[in-house]
Amino acid sequence: MRYSAVMDCHKVGTADFCNNSLMNTTPSQGSLRRRTALLSVAALAMSSTLAFAQPRVMRIIVPYAPGGPIDVTARLMAERVKDSLGTVIIENKPGGGGNIGVDAIAKAAPDGMTIGISAVATHAINPWLYSKMPYNAATDFAPITQMLRVPNVLVMNADTANRLKINTVADLVKYAKANPGKLNYGSGGNGSAGHLAGEMFKAQAGIFAVHIPYNGGNPAQLALLSGQVDFNFDNLATASANIKAGKLKAIAVTTAKRSAVLPDTPAIAETLKGFEIDTWWGLVAPAGTPPDVVAKLNKAFVDALNTPEAKTRFAALMAEPVASSPAEFGAFMKSELAKYEKVVKASGAKVD
Repeated sequence: MRYSAVMDCHKVGTADFCNNSLMNTTPSQGSLRRRTALLSVAALAMSSTLAFAQPRVMRIIVPYAPGGPIDVTARLMAERVKDSLGTVIIENKPGGGGNIGVDAIAKAAPDGMTIGISAVATHAINPWLYSKMPYNAATDFAPITQMLRVPNVLVMNADTANRLKINTVADLVKYAKANPGKLNYGSGGNGSAGHLAGEMFKAQAGIFAVHIPYNGGNPAQLALLSGQVDFNFDNLATASANIKAGKLKAIAVTTAKRSAVLPDTPAIAETLKGFEIDTWWGLVAPAGTPPDVVAKLNKAFVDALNTPEAKTRFAALMAEPVASSPAEFGAFMKSELAKYEKVVKASGAKVD
């Protein structure tokens, strides 16, 4: 049997496929090799075609770690919109106070396939808190809809409140004025929502209380429970269990009106007119996303927010759905950005 070095070539479409090798030049084995090569090329072409034919998957970027209220509600929404938008996955990108994930949203292609969460921290507080920002909160995003609002609540250690005879906002203000510098309050850190709520409260009430920052909301709540601090402005979802257990006393909620999930607790605004601060989040797309795409996303998520099943799940998280139009959400974020400029600058908080 005779072997020789040959170039075995086949034309498929406009491409030539060649194999330079030592091969048997007998017709039967040469034909077999050619048929095998052609089948391999055809399989490769079919595989490539199928790969390109796979539907694209939409993603929602959550700029915080898995497991928190924002992540939980984003996953609930992803499940609820699958019939109208197809498969939607959640991609967590925590870090930098939310800035890393939000920057990824801003720099994504404006085609509606990548959207993400905007929150009070990322779109109202951080632009004034951080000396350098990777994105522009006012111009780098196309609003879709606000999703939820979670009231913050002014809480005291129950034993401390009973000892000082503080049951209302008026009682707290009266005691603080009569005992300047004796009260303190804790927060999850400089520039946190709890810190800024405390500074806003002090300014509007005309009182002084020492701010004690902790490394996160949980340590701050533990300090309150143990009596190390006198009062906190905490997220209602976080504080509710200890309120129900009688360990914390809910003095007032920070929303403009009473919360449906804590209807017997007054709003601070009932005593300090105009006081309003809460935790909110919503959905945004990269700037430049076509208006018709934004409108389609808005309809899908607003419909999902208004389902009875979703409202039941939100209530368990002490969250209130706030569906809105893109224009309404855009105007709301703009007003929040302006409000927190004054609050952050007054607090002196800064992250370099």
